[in-house]
Amino acid sequence: MISDLYKTKRPLFSIEVFPPKRDDDVQTLYQTLDALRDLSPDFISVTYGAGGSTSKKTLAIASYIQNTCHIKALTHLTCVAMEESLLKSTLEEIKNQGLHNILALRGDKPWDMSDEDFVNRTYKHASDIIPLIKSMSPVCVAAACYPEKHTEAPSMESDLNNLKEKVDSGVDFLITQLFFDNSRFYQFMEQLHRKGIILPVSAGIMPITSLKQMETITNLSGAEIPRKLSAIINKYQKAPEDFKKASLDYATEQIRDLISNDVDGIHLYTMNKADVSKTIFGHCRPS
Repeated sequence: MISDLYKTKRPLFSIEVFPPKRDDDVQTLYQTLDALRDLSPDFISVTYGAGGSTSKKTLAIASYIQNTCHIKALTHLTCVAMEESLLKSTLEEIKNQGLHNILALRGDKPWDMSDEDFVNRTYKHASDIIPLIKSMSPVCVAAACYPEKHTEAPSMESDLNNLKEKVDSGVDFLITQLFFDNSRFYQFMEQLHRKGIILPVSAGIMPITSLKQMETITNLSGAEIPRKLSAIINKYQKAPEDFKKASLDYATEQIRDLISNDVDGIHLYTMNKADVSKTIFGHCRPS
């Protein structure tokens, strides 16, 4: 299980991938996974569409990672549109695939889910499903956390209280939302410890490869853009290749600083781009 890795080595290096929407593109992802295998990441996580919209692909990809690439797979599981029967059957399938690590998430409201159904959903929060996950088989359960607070939380204090409740429901380690300012992460870690949350935390880092991606990601995540990164954006607005290089250099500096400050792990959001993962691993991973 992934939780065992944190006991024997740090920092862990991990990568997130997502199932493509088109079935025709799944084979391309498998080729990407074959390339990532050469990097020997400690684990690879696989996202899961709201309400299970990519659940079959998620489990197939996670099984490939675990059973063919021989890398630990972390299967995302969102509960926003799940009933108990679907959750139990999904957990049985995860177990049957030989998968032992689950990232428990609420997930975003599906586009075809009414506001009324969203309000009256069976599982309000990820913490509602973690005890059931733990009861069905021996698994390692991860959860998400937000150094700059969840976008729906009224305050940081409220978000931390919700996180404490989630952790107490049976979480083994945490992965953060992406961030660009390490000082916010260090402040967040101090806040966790004051709340009595003492778990391994992998820092979520997204190397941005285009200005369009930067705009989309910051709008969705609410991540603050530090002055240094803002200067990069302004300088290279009309030079996409130069922007990509400067942005990768920025992410590299971020990771090196985190490692020098004894971070438990680095979790890379590289949007299925093997070349970006290779660059980061080559520049940052301790030999």
